[in-house]
Amino acid sequence: MNYYSTNGQAPIASLEKAVVKGLAEDKGLYMPEQIKPLPQSFFDNIENLSFQEIAYTVADAFFGEDVDADSLKKIVYDTLAFDVPAVKVTDTIYSLELFHGPTLAFKDVGARFMARLLQYFLKKEGNGSQVNVLVATSGDTGSAVANGFLGVDGIHVYVLYPKGKVSPIQECQFTTLGQNITAIEVDGVFDDCQALVKSAFMDEELNKHMKLTSANSINVARFLPQSFYYFYAYAQLKKAGKADQMVVCVPSGNFGNICSALFGKKMGLPIKRFIAANNANDIFFNYLKTGKYEPKPSVQTIANAMDVGDPSNFARIYDLYGKDHAAICADISGATYSDEQIADSMRDCKTETGYVCDPHGACGYRALKEGLKDGEVGVFLETAHPAKFKDTVDGILSDDIEIPAKLRAFMQGEKQSVAMTKDFSAFKAFLMNA
Repeated sequence: MNYYSTNGQAPIASLEKAVVKGLAEDKGLYMPEQIKPLPQSFFDNIENLSFQEIAYTVADAFFGEDVDADSLKKIVYDTLAFDVPAVKVTDTIYSLELFHGPTLAFKDVGARFMARLLQYFLKKEGNGSQVNVLVATSGDTGSAVANGFLGVDGIHVYVLYPKGKVSPIQECQFTTLGQNITAIEVDGVFDDCQALVKSAFMDEELNKHMKLTSANSINVARFLPQSFYYFYAYAQLKKAGKADQMVVCVPSGNFGNICSALFGKKMGLPIKRFIAANNANDIFFNYLKTGKYEPKPSVQTIANAMDVGDPSNFARIYDLYGKDHAAICADISGATYSDEQIADSMRDCKTETGYVCDPHGACGYRALKEGLKDGEVGVFLETAHPAKFKDTVDGILSDDIEIPAKLRAFMQGEKQSVAMTKDFSAFKAFLMNA
């Protein structure tokens, strides 16, 4: 399958080029030339399939022309070595728990898949060249990517994160690893980190010096596999007899997650509608209301992984719907919540149901509670384990949430990071001398 750029000014790319390059030459995001609908027979029997079987069917539609069947199956099955259960919270609201992977966050799926697919292409090339992965993170992306690529031959990862704006537990998940992982602490916000990564891809001298790619959701190998768990969520609700009017609410930051869900819908996944839940960074919410996309500097919130003022994957959603505002609004509605509202929702959910949400999941829970219509059943994404935000969660819930053993292990390591300004020339000089 070939891939084109959302900006329409770059050459058509193969899957391998799209994965290895990450960003197109014209600064656009790669999109597959076609989205293959899956047969009705697949959906008729989906509740009887395992997560891995479902995911392989979806992966084959995207990647089967470019990766041999045995290799693709191994990539999928190795990626999904953990469950993603849909847990009942109320009679009409379910939590899709995406925190059962190695770093306890939803990005484990995309990061693990991308690491394995990139390694597949490197082995296929067989020229021994090193690929350098640049990734900007507002929290969970850094840990998922760092751990997904840890120890992978031929790949070095540089994780850029905003100083003082990720949780201490999140930070230790990518600053204590060493080996082929370098953490870069940027004196700025997430958007500054993302701008440094994009500038690096556009710098001719730097790209001649080293082979660069991105593991942010701008990379097709990162965001497309995230569609797997929407199909699996549907299968679980279908098995429970509750999938007929299924609504999915996605806590949204850089919009790769909900974008992958929309790809699933285009493939035939029978989800009735989507809700994009925002924190105070309400750029997409305002777009839905006005039809105008107006990026602005991000503001810091307690749902820090959603602190994005210019979500990259909006370009993909815009392209997917033919730049038609009405068509986008027909499939997606929006919600936006202040820190106070998020905290209230966390308390309400625990008091009323006994379920503990992290700040991001709480946005999804509240949006469903406020927005579900008669006959609908909602699924919100619990994108990370609440313990990853222990100080925030404990303070809001007056609790002492237990830290899982996987997280405790990260906390034993010593922080290793490089301090950096948000000036691109300094970042470029660092990479040129790496």
